[in-house]
Amino acid sequence: MPRTALVWMRRDLRCDDHAALYHALRRFERVYCAFVFDTDILDALPRRSDRRVEFIHASVAALDEELRQLAARSGAPGGGLIVRHGPAVPTIVQLARSLGVQEVLTNRDYEPEAIARDQHAAQALQAAGIALSDYKDQVLLEHNEVLTQQGSPYSVFTPYKRAWLQKLDAFQLTPYPVQCYAHHLAAPPAGERLPTLADLGFSATNLGSLALPPGMQGAQQLLHDFAPRMAAYQEARDFPARKGVSYLSVHLRFGTVSIRQLAALAAGQAAQGCAGAQTWLSELAWRDFYFMILRHHPHVVTQSFRPAYDRVQWDDAPELWQAWCEARTGYPLVDAAMRQLLQTGYMHNRLRMVVASFLTKDLGIDWRRGERFFAQHLNDYDLAANNGGWQWAASTGCDAQPWFRIFNPITQSQKFDPEGKFIRRYLPELARVPDKHLHFPAAMKPLELQACGLRLGQDYPLPVVDHASARERTLMRFHFLSAGARA
Repeated sequence: MPRTALVWMRRDLRCDDHAALYHALRRFERVYCAFVFDTDILDALPRRSDRRVEFIHASVAALDEELRQLAARSGAPGGGLIVRHGPAVPTIVQLARSLGVQEVLTNRDYEPEAIARDQHAAQALQAAGIALSDYKDQVLLEHNEVLTQQGSPYSVFTPYKRAWLQKLDAFQLTPYPVQCYAHHLAAPPAGERLPTLADLGFSATNLGSLALPPGMQGAQQLLHDFAPRMAAYQEARDFPARKGVSYLSVHLRFGTVSIRQLAALAAGQAAQGCAGAQTWLSELAWRDFYFMILRHHPHVVTQSFRPAYDRVQWDDAPELWQAWCEARTGYPLVDAAMRQLLQTGYMHNRLRMVVASFLTKDLGIDWRRGERFFAQHLNDYDLAANNGGWQWAASTGCDAQPWFRIFNPITQSQKFDPEGKFIRRYLPELARVPDKHLHFPAAMKPLELQACGLRLGQDYPLPVVDHASARERTLMRFHFLSAGARA
């Protein structure tokens, strides 16, 4: 009997430069590939129409075809993806036993629930006489690879990045040569078929109308578009109306693109002095940094990184909370950003900071509520980065925005959407408002409002808070905790 393995795919929906797939193909004579639509995750989603599920479903279908093509190019009759729908651990154990594999190989996941799941899987597989091995694939450098001289994890990004860059050598950026061993790919058992979205209990969304192509080919399409724009990334990334970012975050989240491919591209240009590439490489370092923080400090999922800040007295303000959720704050940049999120599942990174600051510093509402809202709506929701970003904005996290530095939503709007192109796209009711008033229509005089046909409180809401007053409340809220936080 040929030695047989099963590659369990999760956040790595591609077949090129894939660590677990490479090791399986190199070590075993026959290799099956499988993906499980985990009902423990799907059943907890609040809506039966979810762009992420549709993106994953389309990417899984694309991966099935890519595996078949990979096998065909190697002259093998195998290839293809086995897809199941059920609770992940018992489903993968049952599949491994039915296929008669000696080992299940997978790529590591660093979220606390995923770690617990994989520990459970290892125990269940071991009881069935099957080994489980896992590999680094989701990050460039893991939590235990970048440590201080004392052997402890970093809590400040800048020294972490310096150490990270020193360790990021050619070996870390070298792709896994999956193609060399692709002839070991096995075909799924006879009668296998991919479940439809309806089979999973979900319905279609507006994903097809968004500029978000799924799968490996979709990722490469976006990367091909971004590569010549990378040089301008440092300056262009802050302007939501400009095409300044890569739009690859969803593909990184679900592994339809290799992090090594992206880092190698950025490092190559950065080495030639390209400031945009250096900045984009720093963003990849931030990603690893937040994964490291989550792995070493899992309490951040529900608590502040700095325990002293768990004593912050957040406001219980249901009307303000609803206004923020429904894009009715009266601050155009905040409302436009929230509409972008609700309509597309995407929000520009600069705007994520703005709306998070507004929720925590202007409305005085707990960052955890905003983090959970993003978790429900973001296509690229990633616990480590999302948690890190929210705690940064709320000043409760590691290397966070100091609590006394508070984004002004009006000046942010004037600086990063000066002509109001982004605002007008998502707030068409403000289309006729002149540029000088677009960032805060509440300051307009009655005749100015009449001239552009805008009725505040009817066509567009009045501000739910006064920023200057809210800023003073936030300074008071944090001041008494600052000594304890430093201690």
